[in-house]
Amino acid sequence: MKTKKFTLLILITFLLIGTAGIVTAETTPYRYQGYNVSQGNTLQAMQNENRMIAKKVLPVVVTINVETVVKRAVPVMPSPFDFFFNSPNQQQQQKPKMQEFKSAALGSGIIVKKTGKTVYVLTNNHVAGNADKITIHLYDGRVFDAKLVGKDPRKDVALVKFETKENVPIAVLGDSSTVQPGDITFAVGNPLGFDSTITSGIISAVGRKANDRLGTSFTDYIQTDAAINPGNSGGPLVNIKGEVIGMNTWIASQSGGSIGLGFAIPINNAKKVIDQLIATGKVQYGWLGISMSDPSEGIISDMGLKHKKGAFVFNVYKDSPAWKGGLKPGDFITAVDTTNIKDANELLHVVGNLVPGKTYTFKVIRYKRPVTLRVRITTRKDEAAIQKNAKSLWPGVTVVGITKDIRKKLNLPSNIGKVMIGAVEQNTSAFKAGLRSGDIIKEINKKKINSVMDFYKIINADTSGELIFKVNKQGTDVILGIVP
Repeated sequence: MKTKKFTLLILITFLLIGTAGIVTAETTPYRYQGYNVSQGNTLQAMQNENRMIAKKVLPVVVTINVETVVKRAVPVMPSPFDFFFNSPNQQQQQKPKMQEFKSAALGSGIIVKKTGKTVYVLTNNHVAGNADKITIHLYDGRVFDAKLVGKDPRKDVALVKFETKENVPIAVLGDSSTVQPGDITFAVGNPLGFDSTITSGIISAVGRKANDRLGTSFTDYIQTDAAINPGNSGGPLVNIKGEVIGMNTWIASQSGGSIGLGFAIPINNAKKVIDQLIATGKVQYGWLGISMSDPSEGIISDMGLKHKKGAFVFNVYKDSPAWKGGLKPGDFITAVDTTNIKDANELLHVVGNLVPGKTYTFKVIRYKRPVTLRVRITTRKDEAAIQKNAKSLWPGVTVVGITKDIRKKLNLPSNIGKVMIGAVEQNTSAFKAGLRSGDIIKEINKKKINSVMDFYKIINADTSGELIFKVNKQGTDVILGIVP
């Protein structure tokens, strides 16, 4: 009897399991080797979205063909008659001939604006900034001759234009400040000449620095693993809405091809440049008039800057905004208006974006005490003019405190001094007086220099007369006079 009840219980259990299995089979999407119908619908939707992004973005991306005329010296082959009728000196004085060569290259660009008949295309400075001839090829096959509007080498941005009465598609520029690692992104351009190529990936990182590899010290970069190759430069990096969030600029690669390390200029960094180039053909940057860097270990110790964030001022250009506003060598800038400065690179960016003609509040630490200054910013000149004016830098040297590590590496005696010159700017009064890198400053105006702070206090006290330096040059004490 018990056996029959047990058998009946097992049968009921199997029926319930079978019923549950049937219900499950009816309510769960069909599965076949790991694939189900709901997944298929999702993939189809994703594919449709990708197609819509491509249709939106591809027409606003152009191919830019450039020609650059390069002059190269061609050796002059002497005539056999020169050997007999010219002296050896005359033969040596023959100058090589300069011959012109045409260099062709291509890149990408983004149609960003149309005003009347004028169409503006954003691209990289290294693509079109030095071109002698520019040709624009649109997605639909139309071709136009273009001209350079202006360029900004500091951000590697250039703007070119062409004329047409016909309609052209215009890119939608997004907001790169909202970009975050993990966001889906698409890179569009003409890699290796393959027109209208679109690749996908994610945002790998934001705020990347280029270590000045392109001389572009006024921008950061968005990093992406979307495939970027030569020819993509100047093309857009777009989000899932088809909005341009960056301009593809360079790759990190040992092979020269994409290894998933692509970098784009954030579009917000280019927007201001676009407007300025259209308005004036050039970009204005704020000018403070200092040379600065992050402080070394010795400076941090001597100047009481431990756990402080900011940028250290080594030199000030005479008659610059900084000079007139009261900034001094040895100051540690911690804030500009409401922006806290974390390092020298950030100060460079902040000052560059200040409006010439406006006055700003600078907060500094001077000899361990807080000081507030008001500085009226002017327009930054080009690099050639700044270099030409380097002679006006005061004091014209960078100094470091001699730490135990420095003393050990250079095998310096303990009593030789406490402050060493790290670098001397050429053509400054310090350079002309004979100060050089590696000199150890022992005294200034017969006052002993026991720290970096001692050095800055003395040179800032009076710049009207000659300063008498006693320095040790490779074991020999030397007296030098410097006129500020």
